[in-house]
Amino acid sequence: MTLMKTIVAATLYAAVALGANPVWAGAPDVAALRDLRAGDMRKLAIHSVAKDPVVVPFVDGEGNELDITAYKGKVVLLNFWATWCAPCRKEMPQLDALQREMGSDDFAVVTVATGRNPVSMIKTFFGKVGVKDLPILRDPKQAYARRMAVLGLPTTVVLDRNGREIARLLGEAEWDSPEAQDLLKAMIAADDS
Repeated sequence: MTLMKTIVAATLYAAVALGANPVWAGAPDVAALRDLRAGDMRKLAIHSVAKDPVVVPFVDGEGNELDITAYKGKVVLLNFWATWCAPCRKEMPQLDALQREMGSDDFAVVTVATGRNPVSMIKTFFGKVGVKDLPILRDPKQAYARRMAVLGLPTTVVLDRNGREIARLLGEAEWDSPEAQDLLKAMIAADDS
């Protein structure tokens, strides 16, 4: 066995032995969750290992600072978007419908406008596309988006109840589709710790 293979094998063994930061406390069958992906959800990358929480402040429509820990205890569908983004315009009503349908003590849709998106533009945007159930949240200096490695818009990340990233989808998706809702319900149930 080469030195590199020995190092990789030792690293993997240590990670398994130490618990390796499982996606959820109940260590769900990630392969089974991946098998549930259908339609646009086939683009959703479900991680085998959760990524550490990224806690960076953003602001609400009144300028109050908050961060993702405000949603601790819920599975969160975190969407980064902008008012100028055409695919965001298409999917925002679907995210709104998803929040209306599934929003609860267990789940929240959190949309964060990143970059220059004044509150007045967001309100106009929401009015034009019919958004009624999503809060106005902004990341004006793109600090949160940068730390979350957002490389294009829209980017949607699923966070577990502890704020750890467990899945990611780059680009638009039909978030209010039955396929998306079924997969999200399975992820919520798997994260019932």
